[in-house]
Amino acid sequence: MTATLRDDGWLRQSGRAGALLSVLGAVVWLTGLPFLFPSLGPTAYLFATRPAAPASAARRVVGGHAVGVGAGLLAAHAVAGGVAVTASMAPGAPGTLRLAASGVVAVVLTTAGMRATDTGHAPACATTLIVGLGILPSLREGVIILLAVGVLTVEQSLLVWVLGDGE
Repeated sequence: MTATLRDDGWLRQSGRAGALLSVLGAVVWLTGLPFLFPSLGPTAYLFATRPAAPASAARRVVGGHAVGVGAGLLAAHAVAGGVAVTASMAPGAPGTLRLAASGVVAVVLTTAGMRATDTGHAPACATTLIVGLGILPSLREGVIILLAVGVLTVEQSLLVWVLGDGE
């Protein structure tokens, strides 16, 4: 069913997405560490709008992002070799080619890994690009990503339990 402004579902869902990310926003504010990153937005959206969907299952969310982090780290270090998309990139420069290849390799490995482990979660392909393109390329940042995904997933489980909307 399509939500309209007369339907309160859109308000509840958008509030839920915001609530899910607010905890991690507070962690960022308190620690200065990157506990919020772009691929959490689509994950929060799925949690808020389709809590019972297969892609919202904790195993798929955590597993998919874990595969994405691992594939991104592998690609970033084996292919890009320290080049980051945030650096000044010149057309045709070797670093630009390595970075582009790293992004492609990261998504290929993530897709294969999620298919092999039945942990399909589309937002994890954004996570792998965040890592593989050198935005958050360190092992420490990979751990932070997984901690953030874990926190978000626990929050979602608590909301499903309290609201009873996950079945």
